[in-house]
Amino acid sequence: MTEKELKSIAENFEMEGVVLSVLPLGNGLINDTYIVRTAGHDTDYVLQRINNSIFKNVDLLQHNVMTVTNHIRKKLASQGVTDLDRRVLRFVTTRDGNSYYIDMSGRFWRMSVFIAGAHTYDAVTPEYAYCAGKAFGNFEAMLVDLDEPLGETIPDFHNMELRMSQLREAVAADACGRLSEVRDMIATIEANAYEMCKAERMGREGLLPKRVCHCDTKVNNMMFDDDGNVLCVIDLDTVMPSFVFSDYGDFLRTASNAVAEDCPDISKVEFRRDIYEAFTKGYLESADCFLTPTERENLPYAVALFPFMQCVRFLTDYINGDSYYKIKYPTHNLDRARNQLAFFEKVKELK
Repeated sequence: MTEKELKSIAENFEMEGVVLSVLPLGNGLINDTYIVRTAGHDTDYVLQRINNSIFKNVDLLQHNVMTVTNHIRKKLASQGVTDLDRRVLRFVTTRDGNSYYIDMSGRFWRMSVFIAGAHTYDAVTPEYAYCAGKAFGNFEAMLVDLDEPLGETIPDFHNMELRMSQLREAVAADACGRLSEVRDMIATIEANAYEMCKAERMGREGLLPKRVCHCDTKVNNMMFDDDGNVLCVIDLDTVMPSFVFSDYGDFLRTASNAVAEDCPDISKVEFRRDIYEAFTKGYLESADCFLTPTERENLPYAVALFPFMQCVRFLTDYINGDSYYKIKYPTHNLDRARNQLAFFEKVKELK
């Protein structure tokens, strides 16, 4: 899109100041993001096109995001926090009072206040892992008393029983004739499937509550100030009801593996206990105030659950012919699956 078109879209929101420029911001893989620079006021803005091919219910998505940020804002204000626009995202409504705008081409847009002087980091160090654990645990703690119902922006996103069902359907169809080369992996997965599906069973039995979770816990989904202090959690599209395992286990799946999830040399796969211990320390410092004994006791299970789940998802896609995940070479999904299975083996005995 041209900058003129982007300016026209931005002007549908209740901004302060006059739009000077609209330029690309960041390198997100799902939504298109731009920074809107203004004159006549100190505030700049972030304009974002919502990818409604992934987030199909934009009404629900924006309801979740607005509900969560408004709740956190009220809590921070009651605690005497004054720099609210740096401590929680503030979304700007359209001139019609809506939380998003639909352009003439049917594209969905939203706007938030840009947090100046804030940074994200991609490096996973024990220091940042500790900060992440504390920030995401605090994020959950702030929302424990949220009484406004939220919906699932991606239904069954972390449902292990569903992922096993999808794998078994792929195995039964063997659409691309690839089953023979992965039978050893299937056998290992099936041998562990019952144990790895226990979260759903505990949920049905009333032993495991659904919480409001972030569901995309990465180091670069936190904003830091110039002094290295965490300001706020960002990228809220996947905020929805889930088991706390989603936030705890998924962070450690990506952060505590010594190599990238698609490294084909599984001999290099190692479990980084320093990252695990740092993240857990931070998480328990902020989340222990609401965790039940069952949730706390099963945190090690969550560390194993997420590489297992991701292995199943990669392997399912490989058997089906690579229709979901983007690949760079023919066995990319297979390498990913083998990597995650090796990582699962490293962490499943964690106590």
